[in-house]
Amino acid sequence: MKTIKRLYLMLLTAAVLGMPCVSAASSGSKAVSVLGDSYSTFAGYMNPDANRIWYDRTAKDGKTDVNSVTQTWWHKFIKENGYRLCVNNSYSGATICNTGYHDNDYSDRSFINRVNNLGCPDIILILGGTNDSWAGSPIGEYKYGDWTRYDLYSFRPAMAYMLSEISERYPNVEVYFILNDGLKDEIDSSVKEICGHYGVKCIELKDIDKMSGHPTIKGMAQIAEQIAPHVNR
Repeated sequence: MKTIKRLYLMLLTAAVLGMPCVSAASSGSKAVSVLGDSYSTFAGYMNPDANRIWYDRTAKDGKTDVNSVTQTWWHKFIKENGYRLCVNNSYSGATICNTGYHDNDYSDRSFINRVNNLGCPDIILILGGTNDSWAGSPIGEYKYGDWTRYDLYSFRPAMAYMLSEISERYPNVEVYFILNDGLKDEIDSSVKEICGHYGVKCIELKDIDKMSGHPTIKGMAQIAEQIAPHVNR
């Protein structure tokens, strides 16, 4: 009992102080955290729960046929491969950088400003870049340090900053970037280049079934199936 209490206090302190942490799970199953956009949302399963969502328990004509959390790519992947969910921090419409649609400031929802809230996972799955592509966010130059506030409003420096922060905050955690299909070539090439710089495996999705640009039930299953062979067990 004392050991459990000490462990709880350690994890609570880390969460409150925003400190890096390493999973202390002893169950044998690895904990997975998701950092994402609308593709990874589902009502009632977000942390924070105020994050905007795309998917919920109501299928919408012309928008989505997904109406159960069990149909989402991350739930299927976790359940079918013996993992457990740590934190799903996804936000519909979020860009990786701080520039969103219509050049609006998205620093309240960008990936780079949510990396500190992923719990204590063994594996981090990042599915992003879609909104940077759709919104036409500035691409910027490759930059791997000494980032200014201005730099983080462009995709390349923000992408590098995100992976740098994750590698420092979550040591010994497996990190995978899931690259959507159908994005701009400069987004694709930039993701691959920056992932290569940080030694992060980039998993490229192929021919995902979508409705209104978002994965259908079939598309969700395709994502889960396509990433499974690439994640260490």
